[in-house]
Amino acid sequence: MEALREALDVRSLDFNRVMGRSMSAIGRVQFSCSRHGEYMATGTRLSSRDIWTSCPGCKKDREDQEAAEKAKVAARMEAQAKAVRLEQAAIPQRFIDRTLDTFKSTTPEQQRAFGIATEFASNFEHHYKKGSWLVFSGLPGTGKSHLAAGILQAIMPAYVGRYFTCMEVIQHIRSTWRKDSEASEVDLLAEFGRVPLLVIDEIGMQYGTESEQNHLFDVLDRRYRDMMPTILLTNQNKDGFRQYVGDRIYDRMTECARWVPFPWESYRPIARKEIAE
Repeated sequence: MEALREALDVRSLDFNRVMGRSMSAIGRVQFSCSRHGEYMATGTRLSSRDIWTSCPGCKKDREDQEAAEKAKVAARMEAQAKAVRLEQAAIPQRFIDRTLDTFKSTTPEQQRAFGIATEFASNFEHHYKKGSWLVFSGLPGTGKSHLAAGILQAIMPAYVGRYFTCMEVIQHIRSTWRKDSEASEVDLLAEFGRVPLLVIDEIGMQYGTESEQNHLFDVLDRRYRDMMPTILLTNQNKDGFRQYVGDRIYDRMTECARWVPFPWESYRPIARKEIAE
């Protein structure tokens, strides 16, 4: 009987009331729970049965357990959704743990670059409507990809951007020329144009042919015309960058892009030393 009493819940009374059965209150009686001690139970007589409310401590334990299970399910679903978003964003595996929170900014120049990146992510809805661009320029290993990956992750789940190297963009476009290609070049350029935030890394590390420049122009010109936010990463200075992307794109960028220099040495030797220690 004790186990039965502990299992019963007041909600069962509401169900029976809906069923139209005759009920009457029979007062309050003190019961003892093996886990929580004594408690006062409220009784209700239903036809030939007496139903007593269960131990409030056991009820709370059940509610806490249910809440914990729901939290686990929610966390698991969120983790799965995050994994899908990261896959869609195509952030390289090496950069998935590179968030804005993990970026180390100790010098004024690093703090400035970090401040620009965090502002861009925090106010992305504004920059999305405005069609803002950023150009991160600096030597390899200075954290350009780190901040770009951090921005991509910071704007999720509201916006899911895409990360490509410049060569990947060119290769994707050229892949549409195959006879067995499922997408046309027009379709692919439209896809590049729709991405809420497009990050293109390693600009200027290719051969610099007229064909490459034309491919990049097609992508960037569309995003410029449609006012779509874009982040470009390069090891080049302004002159080298302009020579690679061409005067047409560079001229357009002066209207919407902010040049962000990363004028410090690579962090990779320091990182290797920290790992060795």
